[in-house]
Amino acid sequence: MLHYAAALGKHAGFWLTIILVGCVLEGVALFYQYVLDYGPCVLCIHIRIWILAIIALAVLALCLRRYRIPNLLLQTLNLGAAAALLERSWMVFAVERNLIESSCEMSTGLPEWFAVDQWFPAVFEPWELCGYTPDLLLSITMAEGLMVISLAAVAAFSAVLIGSFKHPYAE
Repeated sequence: MLHYAAALGKHAGFWLTIILVGCVLEGVALFYQYVLDYGPCVLCIHIRIWILAIIALAVLALCLRRYRIPNLLLQTLNLGAAAALLERSWMVFAVERNLIESSCEMSTGLPEWFAVDQWFPAVFEPWELCGYTPDLLLSITMAEGLMVISLAAVAAFSAVLIGSFKHPYAE
């Protein structure tokens, strides 16, 4: 099993799938924002940023997948980004379910040197306070869907990274 996971980290199809899934997630978010008029909250913007980070890292990993050290570094960074995505997804889920009280503001809290909300407001500007998320399919909310996707990403990146250390020459 770990041998297969190690081979995934070097396979173009794995990284292309990560890029495609990330682009679909960003597209769905923008569809809900601009077509269905569900404005994003600050936590949703943070989620978009982490998904974009995963996409960017996957593009680099696709280009550098044959080189052991950069590949391991990018796998580790992707795991970190997926863990951050999981944490933000958990926050959205917890706010939606009233498991925690939110003091969500309209400010993204991003530093001036990374003001993507000002550079690209059409994608990264929060429109609403945190609260609920819309239904996707079969009464599954966006928060629930993000939890599942985030957990799957953490599991996949963990398996690939562990496999890459256990079986460094897997093909």
